Amino acid sequence: MSNPTVLCILLNFRTAAMTLRAAEAALADLHPLGGELVIVDNASGDGSYETICQEVASRGWGEGGLVRVVASPVNGGFGAGNNIGLAMSRSDGRKPDYYYILNSDAFPDAGCTAALLAHLEAHPQAGIACSHIRGEDNVVHTTAFRFPTIAGEFAGAARLGMIDRLLPEAPVPLPQPTQTQQVDWSAGASMMLRATMLEKIGTFDETFFLYFEETDLCLRAARAGWSCWYVPDSRVVHIGSVSTGMKTKQRMPSYWYDSRRHYFIKNHGRAYAAIALLAHVAGGVLHRLRTGLAGRKPQDPAWFLRDLLTHAATPYRLSPEDRS
Repeated sequence: MSNPTVLCILLNFRTAAMTLRAAEAALADLHPLGGELVIVDNASGDGSYETICQEVASRGWGEGGLVRVVASPVNGGFGAGNNIGLAMSRSDGRKPDYYYILNSDAFPDAGCTAALLAHLEAHPQAGIACSHIRGEDNVVHTTAFRFPTIAGEFAGAARLGMIDRLLPEAPVPLPQPTQTQQVDWSAGASMMLRATMLEKIGTFDETFFLYFEETDLCLRAARAGWSCWYVPDSRVVHIGSVSTGMKTKQRMPSYWYDSRRHYFIKNHGRAYAAIALLAHVAGGVLHRLRTGLAGRKPQDPAWFLRDLLTHAATPYRLSPEDRS
């Protein structure tokens, strides 16, 4: 029996130097597995595509199809960009057994990819495996989650220990597992996907420009009988929010509200989405009452509840023209 094949996908948007750093780390980890890499430039428009092509050629990475660079004609977001890679075959024309999604600001430790692959190979019903994520400061990131629910919206917005104790299965973030554990979903910064699963459930929903696309994919997988796993032996350093600029923004972008609403309506219906919205607002009001009495500022981004309610009053449509 031949060894399983892996195709890694790196999505670049105006972070050429960071993407090349991630590519170097990914290639070092893919080498023992015979894996290949596709870099998708998501219509950066800043010379990133040309820079990456030149560097791939000068470093000899393009030889034998080890690394290929492709350009998207438009920036359709995270899911759309990765879907370009997910539609590709290996350089020999064969479809890979697994696709490895890696963020352009994520850098795998040695053995990271092999740990994900080994878990999926050992568990045929496992469709998705995700890594342990830490920052450059060595602080562990919360990346193991439950699916969002009405109760989860209320508990997450309220941020009250009493509510979390009353509704222990509601909070979306899970305590970070120290051992390999099945989870509802995990962050897409380092995520391996079984190709046969994608053939059955499809790839990322391109209606999501950014946020909730991996949550939606994992939910579709779960409904089709596939499981998602958090694999702490697979370790990645992740800077986070580099290409989105969210590290410097203090207000949530409109596409976050678009994605949240689309997730709930698509997967649970309009009535459920409306109740989830009300639950979030109720929890947010409780949080503001508590922090106001304590003389502290709310933990939400600026204008969050107002923007959430304002967005809810807009027509439900998602097109590239609406995303800003």
